[in-house]
Amino acid sequence: MKNSLPLLLATLFAAQAHASSDQAWQEHDARLLSACKAVSGLKDVRPAGQPVLFDDSLGLTALVLEGRYPQPHMKNQRGRELCLFERKSRKAHIAEADTLLDARKP
Repeated sequence: MKNSLPLLLATLFAAQAHASSDQAWQEHDARLLSACKAVSGLKDVRPAGQPVLFDDSLGLTALVLEGRYPQPHMKNQRGRELCLFERKSRKAHIAEADTLLDARKP
């Protein structure tokens, strides 16, 4: 029992060492938003909520964006996109998501 205390303390400190700092998460969020805006097809694009982080085994962060369609035939209509951000490669992928958060449906 006496020898288990150092092992327990080492385990606790090792777990804390792997936790990300607030600054690291702020940098992640800035990269996420920048990458998502860069591939978005919307104008005046902004986040429509908070990022959703998937498990590290998948390595993705999702973010819903909202803005306005720039095409003349869309007549400045509001739109939404879902951005999936690969944390390792820092690549962003966009899909139309106008019906993702449709308030008219129960």
